[in-house]
Amino acid sequence: MIKLVATDVDGTLVKDSSPEVYSEMIEMIKKLRAQDIIVCIASGRQYGSISKMFKEVANDLIFIANNGAHIKCRGVDMHISKIDRHYVEELTKELRQITDCEKAYEGAGVTYLETDNEDFIHVLRDQYRNDVAFVDDVLAENVDLVKISIFNRPSIRKLGEEKLIPEWSDRLKAVMAGEDWVDFMDKSVDKGNALKTIQDFFHINPDETMVFGDNNNDIGMLDVATESYAVETAPDVVKEHAKHICPSWKDKGVYKVLAEKFGEV
Repeated sequence: MIKLVATDVDGTLVKDSSPEVYSEMIEMIKKLRAQDIIVCIASGRQYGSISKMFKEVANDLIFIANNGAHIKCRGVDMHISKIDRHYVEELTKELRQITDCEKAYEGAGVTYLETDNEDFIHVLRDQYRNDVAFVDDVLAENVDLVKISIFNRPSIRKLGEEKLIPEWSDRLKAVMAGEDWVDFMDKSVDKGNALKTIQDFFHINPDETMVFGDNNNDIGMLDVATESYAVETAPDVVKEHAKHICPSWKDKGVYKVLAEKFGEV
């Protein structure tokens, strides 16, 4: 019997950077909670962004934010993983040399930006609906960071997979998060580790867990659930970690699987 459902957001549940989730999914969450099934929203986004997205049911959810660096439920921080200050300084200085990409620096619930690029600000503040703070020099702010990201559209995959991820993977958790982002976090950070924390807290095992994902940063989550689903648009390396393949966000694949399993709303 399924006791825990966890889903990624961008590329799995909705199109990347969507500000809202479709109404059927909100109603499905209500249905799952009425059956006492725990629902986790697991994303590379910050807590503020995903909590606004699911505002109507936010108090019925556990949020795994920043790829697992920040776990929050009903306004209470369950877990925060900070990046070592030495790595923050070293990585920030290197990323600043890549002038054709934008950067975002995540605290637990706030995005620090050094940029004045209105298009990028629009993506974070208006599309993702992040809580944003503008700073001249994030290093001078002396704040704890849980994630550092570099962004480029239409894709940053070549830079990420060929240079940044291999270069940093021995020091930080470095992953692709969609086509547009490379995320850097403490080595311990993983959506799978975060989901395992929740499984252990509620005494739920993998056979009682259902997970949906689409990208490399979802692999850890897929690996701790017996009923694991990759959307049909996921890279092959992600599909290899999933027991099932489901339709993409375009066809509301997550909702369709849940409706088949638990009944339509």
